[in-house]
Amino acid sequence: MVEQIKKIDGNAIAFEVIDSFTVTDVELAQKLIEQKISQGHSVIHLLIKVDQLKITHIGLKAALKDLLYVLKHIKQFGNLAIVANSNTLKTLVKMDNLFYNKINKGFEERYFDVSEIEEAYTFISN
Repeated sequence: MVEQIKKIDGNAIAFEVIDSFTVTDVELAQKLIEQKISQGHSVIHLLIKVDQLKITHIGLKAALKDLLYVLKHIKQFGNLAIVANSNTLKTLVKMDNLFYNKINKGFEERYFDVSEIEEAYTFISN
């Protein structure tokens, strides 16, 4: 389930993925992004909190739909804050940032522990 954590003015969105990630969740996340774009923002910064997501509850169709959307709109994404409490995810985000930073110069994907969520908000708000 996708839930907006906090309404943020400007070109940033903060949402949390809880328990599962379905096609409906992908569509909700896309709707939040599209709303910001329709407000005239060409770059959207995202905070995605996934500490309560169960990997086994990610639908294959949802994952593919999400991946296709991200690839199609990659240039519209600014800073990405991934908030969780997983050393594995921390490593994956660091590796992914190597590619992300090359595609979107000036922006980065960064991992934050759940205890650092306020720093994550600052990261996407600047």
